[in-house]
Amino acid sequence: MTNGLGTVYDDIWLVDGVRTGFADYTSTLSAISPTDLGIKVAREVLAKTAIPADDIDMVVAGNMAQSSFDAYFLPRHIGLYAGVPIPVPALLVHRLCGTGFETIIQAADAITLGKASKVLCVGTESMSRNPVASYTSRTGFRMGQVEFKDFLWEATKDTASSTGMGDTAENLARKYGITRDEVDAFAAQSFARAEASAEFRAGEIVPVISETFSREGYNDRGIKLPRGVKSFAVDEHVRPTPIEVLRELKPAFKGVQTGGNSSAVVDGAAAAIVVGGRTVKERGLTPLARVVAADIVGVPPEIMGIGPAPAIANVVKRAGLSLSDINRFEINEAFGAQYLAVEKELGLDRDKVNVNGGAIALGHPLGVTGVRLCVTVARELKRRGLKRGIASACIGGGQGVAVLLEV
Repeated sequence: MTNGLGTVYDDIWLVDGVRTGFADYTSTLSAISPTDLGIKVAREVLAKTAIPADDIDMVVAGNMAQSSFDAYFLPRHIGLYAGVPIPVPALLVHRLCGTGFETIIQAADAITLGKASKVLCVGTESMSRNPVASYTSRTGFRMGQVEFKDFLWEATKDTASSTGMGDTAENLARKYGITRDEVDAFAAQSFARAEASAEFRAGEIVPVISETFSREGYNDRGIKLPRGVKSFAVDEHVRPTPIEVLRELKPAFKGVQTGGNSSAVVDGAAAAIVVGGRTVKERGLTPLARVVAADIVGVPPEIMGIGPAPAIANVVKRAGLSLSDINRFEINEAFGAQYLAVEKELGLDRDKVNVNGGAIALGHPLGVTGVRLCVTVARELKRRGLKRGIASACIGGGQGVAVLLEV
């Protein structure tokens, strides 16, 4: 077990979760702020779990890029417009691609410490609304020094190691001897599994419609879909994608990675309710899963994609288990080569991993992914009558996170 931050939890429960469909970059959801997407899923998960908003005593929201002018208020506004009592505080968390996981970990920690008993966890992201920004223009423009850059593009570059996120996947491909054919075959499988699992995935997706969110005494806000769109409830990036099509794509980073075998850029949101065991008993709840343990580790930034390997190894050992005790894994497919490196490092059986498709097909809305993966792996365990699952992801800058769940 490597160094890292980890905890085994005694009596923490994931009651249930929901998400929006994931919309392709600059498409159906691109005009909607992440705050409003977060409010939508927050309201829906409260309705689904039948836990009154008045009973929530902590709000934790995750979001990476500030993609609206009121972004500072994102967690607070999500809580307020979801109907949570005004005295209940709200927290914004940010652990890059592990942000969604962090909402659940923070909830579990707070309940363990006795600071809360019922926590609303929300991850929300608009990749489309990442700004074109200038950080050097507050005092005006000097001749030849006007600087506006695409924040979304620039944010993929790790200035510590001088590596883009795609470059880190190429580094892993070379380190583990992963070929372009292997990566394309894995991507084709991700798309095929996602296509086959449409009915299963529909069980966690709530329709997004044009609607107004009101709270007495405060300004209305809401969602307005594009003209002609009455409802949105699909993962737009999922499509027939045979390996023959993937083989035709040009490399994006001078190696094995292409636009087709890397995670899709999408917009969306997800929410979950996490509670303590006392609440489960008092309310007679039937939770989706128990949160058993969590681990966060650091890895070299230039191979950040290997992060799930030590995180998974840590969380399994911390819980007194072995990899063979884990029935299902959801590991974020940031890049095809990145996932394959983790698979090789741990010796994983792919028949247990991302069985309903992964981020190559579904997309990776950065602050949302962790919530989705935890909910998805729990639902899959429940559906198959299995016991234990792990949700995990690599994290830009060189980290890995893993959450162990049990039904």
